[in-house]
Amino acid sequence: MPQSEPRFDELLAGARRSAVHLELRDVYAVPDEADDYRRWRETGERDVDPASAYWAPWVEMVRSASARGVRMRRVRIVSEPVSDYIRYEHAGTVVNVAAGEEVRWLPRHQALGLLLPVVDGWVFDGEQLLANHFTGSGQWATPPLELHTGPDLVKAYADAVEAVWERAVPHDQYTIR
Repeated sequence: MPQSEPRFDELLAGARRSAVHLELRDVYAVPDEADDYRRWRETGERDVDPASAYWAPWVEMVRSASARGVRMRRVRIVSEPVSDYIRYEHAGTVVNVAAGEEVRWLPRHQALGLLLPVVDGWVFDGEQLLANHFTGSGQWATPPLELHTGPDLVKAYADAVEAVWERAVPHDQYTIR
């Protein structure tokens, strides 16, 4: 049964060993990225300053988690050729990596044979799943987040993420197509 109103920052602050994120969409349209994405589309320049107002809160959370010994990973399944949004994400991933995240990319056609979740999510310490819900256009759905702690669901999701991780290409080796 999902719990109500989870807060990502609190879940990450409580993580002891790991936090891994699976991203499945080719387009996101969340408000906190709108200005940066619009600027990138207009200029081709991505904010990659870890101290900027856009990045600083995230970088601090990642660095704090890493300092506590939490291994942070992110894996993205993407269609090729990639969408403009994925190009934008790829351009900014240098900040994620510099902050302490490990990031990998898996072309969607290489995911054939994997049993995949239908929603994005974060798994914390293999014990909690924070499911992320989006509308068809990539905006946050209602509810946007659901926290699950049922061991069978969390394990199934975590196992799927690990299978994707094993096939995926590290960020520094992935070429945008």
